[in-house]
Amino acid sequence: MTAMTPSQAGQDPLFNWLSARSAGVLLHPTSLPGGQGVGTLGAPALRFLDFLQAAGMKWWQVCPLGPTGYGDSPYQCFSAFAGNPNLIDLRGLAAGGLLKADEIAPLDASGAGAVDYEALSRVKMPLLRLAAGRHRLAGSPALGPGGFAQFKAAQARWLEPYAMFRALKDHFGGGAWWEWPGEARSYSSLPANLRKALGEEAYAHQFYQYAFFAQWRGVRAEAARRGIEIIGDIPIFVAADSADAWVSSELFELGADGRPTAVAGVPPDYFSADGQLWGNPLYRWEVHSANGYAWWKERLQASFDMYDVVRIDHFRGFDTYWRIPLPAANARSGEWRRGPGLDFFRAVREAFPAARIIAEDLGLLTPSVEELLSATGLPGMAVLQFAFGGDATNTYLPHNLHPNRVVYPGTHDNDTTLGWYASADGATRDHARRYLRVSGAEIGWDFIRAAYASVGRIAVIPMQDLLSLGTEARFNSPGKPQGNWRWRLADGDLERVGLGAIAGYLAELAVLYGRAPSPAVGRKK
Repeated sequence: MTAMTPSQAGQDPLFNWLSARSAGVLLHPTSLPGGQGVGTLGAPALRFLDFLQAAGMKWWQVCPLGPTGYGDSPYQCFSAFAGNPNLIDLRGLAAGGLLKADEIAPLDASGAGAVDYEALSRVKMPLLRLAAGRHRLAGSPALGPGGFAQFKAAQARWLEPYAMFRALKDHFGGGAWWEWPGEARSYSSLPANLRKALGEEAYAHQFYQYAFFAQWRGVRAEAARRGIEIIGDIPIFVAADSADAWVSSELFELGADGRPTAVAGVPPDYFSADGQLWGNPLYRWEVHSANGYAWWKERLQASFDMYDVVRIDHFRGFDTYWRIPLPAANARSGEWRRGPGLDFFRAVREAFPAARIIAEDLGLLTPSVEELLSATGLPGMAVLQFAFGGDATNTYLPHNLHPNRVVYPGTHDNDTTLGWYASADGATRDHARRYLRVSGAEIGWDFIRAAYASVGRIAVIPMQDLLSLGTEARFNSPGKPQGNWRWRLADGDLERVGLGAIAGYLAELAVLYGRAPSPAVGRKK
């Protein structure tokens, strides 16, 4: 497949949605405080929304909300469509009569320490399973607007295969789907007796999705009432061990046994001297193109239903992607291959003319990637931690930025700003101090002000920087396979930023730099 380059297209940008200045906070819901061993879509989420409103914010940005697999990464999920059961608020299920207060009390009183995902699988998942069983015995009562049968019918295309995938995975001891017996490696040819035998387990996984989306709809409604919109996130690739690859193997570079023949990653870069071997299967883009990108349209529709704006991780993969043949010890052995280019975004524009998408365009970008971004008109990203240590031509320095950008001090893949500054060399720290005209004593807030003052129309601040936290609060270290995604707010942190001077100061910055929301309290959905 040969994609037309943007320069050959000779047309106006496909999308041009970002016109107003605003600000927001990056905080994955697993990092919310409270009990239950992990942040949930319960009361702490609403307190966080109260803080955003008080601080003059418009956006809550989250990482992908899918059910996590290997390494607990939200960028390696068992489905591109499903939600993460860990985020279900057990108190909400207890209020609906599906759990008892004494059953959830030990977990609910566990405090807001770092997430222990292994403990969650041992303690929280059995409680969810118990709730699912009671839900079934009670005749599948509604958990909110829209009943269980209605939910299953609306989401049937992905929900039924996903639930069976998870039931089979549990049945076969957690092994990857290509390790299952031959009769189970294909959804379309799955024997009827196996489907029947796992019916109760499949019901449980359907229930988890029903509960997740019921609670997520509630959070979104509360956000809208406060004038807050959600920036969601989807990784460009899916996990190899996922319902997506299991059900639609023809869309991916998989061998006859289901194993990937080549995987995605990036070459050596700022984050890793060996590059990053992600392990995600690659798309057979010619197949996607031939059917009008039908699977991608379904995926995007599901994302637009969940979020107000969708950030697509690794935008450059639509131009060229790093293909690593297997077996491989690291990502050094890969090569660049051509992606679908502007043809893909034309299809997206035709299906979703009002789509609001952010392109994650970080890293070493070629002219062709920059041309593709320009032709789409999508806002890209700028990270201030990447701006210092060089000269005045650095594209991330505030004076080189473009208004059609989302500006961050750092992202979920970076150290906190305080941690970055502490580990930076002397020349980099000196450059940052001289450029910002500061002493460096409060470098986190210096970066926050720089983001607010920049021309980038959206400024998004990681929650850790608002709390002036160091490396101990880093959320993810790319290339590190274990120990990531565990950081959480401490009990009382939301009150500290929301009721003290921090929210007021942020609201003042929003007014000072033209990022304050409109006077309307909320917005209609």
